[in-house]
Amino acid sequence: MATDNRPLSPHLQVYRPQLTSVLSILHRGTGIALSAGTLLLVWWLIAAATGPTAFDTAQGFIGSILGRILLFGWTFALFYHLCNGIRHLVWDSGKGFELGTAYASGWLVVIAASVLTVICWIAGYAV
Repeated sequence: MATDNRPLSPHLQVYRPQLTSVLSILHRGTGIALSAGTLLLVWWLIAAATGPTAFDTAQGFIGSILGRILLFGWTFALFYHLCNGIRHLVWDSGKGFELGTAYASGWLVVIAASVLTVICWIAGYAV
């Protein structure tokens, strides 16, 4: 069986990224980030149950610059995944598939996730 004359399938370098494809990939990535961030939460909870030394170690990491960056990213991932999940629920009802609506709802998801993340962090520091 000769395969020399078969056409090659296009790959990612052939296509220009579209907003919808980038948001779809970001949705999957934020799902993975939420899973990884949950491991940090579990570590913190186990450290709290273990004792003051373990808890101080966990708090020290989470309170560091790297820990806060990870928490900020996890917060954005949470709100993005939530907002985009609501967008997908609307799509499941058969609405919002028009190109203009899909782009508008995509930008709305990005803006809403960003605003909710900032509001959450402002509220967290205010308390």
